[in-house]
Amino acid sequence: MLHKRIFLAIIGSSFGMMTAGGVFTVLLAVGLIPRFAGKTHTGKKVLIYENMVILGTMAGNILSVFNWNSQFEELVTGQFGIPQQIWGVFAQLLLVCFGVFAGIFVGSLAMAIAEMLDSIPIFARRIGFRHGLGIAVIAMALGKMAGSLFYFYQKMYLYGGL
Repeated sequence: MLHKRIFLAIIGSSFGMMTAGGVFTVLLAVGLIPRFAGKTHTGKKVLIYENMVILGTMAGNILSVFNWNSQFEELVTGQFGIPQQIWGVFAQLLLVCFGVFAGIFVGSLAMAIAEMLDSIPIFARRIGFRHGLGIAVIAMALGKMAGSLFYFYQKMYLYGGL
């Protein structure tokens, strides 16, 4: 039984690392982090930006896998003696702050990807892919839509897979 759990841990970690690598590849491909550094005139701190993106992704993964919300609330209100009403207001402020920053990030990522889409026709011409580019893009979009519909129809979000 232990060898099955070890095997599942290795497989799960491997898939998580592949997914994280894909996310970071997209961020690097669209040049989002250097663009933030360029717009804020803080180019010397690009490594700090990259480390914060990595730490934020890791923290988001950990918080989405482990349900620490109720345990953290019990810790704050129980051991530290903070009244639950004050904690509720503070938690709402944290949620609003997270929403603002997540919205800024997603909007910036969408704009960077939209700018990157301008390079697809140039790339297609250079590799000699003259006819059928529209069909290829539509096929990818339909495949993504079919996968999403299947995911939500089968309610895979409830149990994380098949």
